[in-house]
Amino acid sequence: MPNTQYPIPNTQKLQNLMQQVGISSFKALSRAAGVSERQLLRLRQGKLEQMRVEVLLKLSPVLQMPLSELVTTFSTVELLQEKTAPTQELLQEIADLRTEYDRSQQQIEQQQEILLQELQQSSLQLLESLLLQWPTAAQKAQENPQLAAVKIVPLVQKPLEKLLQAWGVEVIAPVGAELPYDPQLHQLMEGTAQPGQKVKVRYTGYLQGEKLLYRAKVSAV
Repeated sequence: MPNTQYPIPNTQKLQNLMQQVGISSFKALSRAAGVSERQLLRLRQGKLEQMRVEVLLKLSPVLQMPLSELVTTFSTVELLQEKTAPTQELLQEIADLRTEYDRSQQQIEQQQEILLQELQQSSLQLLESLLLQWPTAAQKAQENPQLAAVKIVPLVQKPLEKLLQAWGVEVIAPVGAELPYDPQLHQLMEGTAQPGQKVKVRYTGYLQGEKLLYRAKVSAV
């Protein structure tokens, strides 16, 4: 048996638990749990922080006490003080994680801004002819009300067609087309129509892949 000349304040606590489960001596507890009597001495001396977790896991079922309750029962002020350092470390880890999260969010925002700028730049390139020629055409139309609109339409139509094509946007149906009414793709502007009944497109709609952007506005024929 190890030297027990040091104060052993938790001896009575341990003996009370042993009596409840019918264990008469520390040697018997040592054999039943498969731990050394030196480890039991540390428990009795209040040196729980020096014990390995596997030792406590072995004692817990033999004493018929949950591990958390066993730790609470034999904890000391010194143990609680020892736990302060890990708590501070945990707080520091949380602060580091928060800093890393903020840094990641900032990077995401920067990437989004770069992507937006790239999108705007590519769109401006597609609309270049419209941007350059439209102001002049609009000025001429104001100076000459008799100017045929057919001469101005290509300035707008072609750049828009290129832009929509680059974005994968398709027209549902051209204006003036007559086709079977589909409430999923068409919006009635006036009158009534049953699915499959012929309608006329008044304002075109758009699809982007399988996603519906705008339903075509139609009227019953």
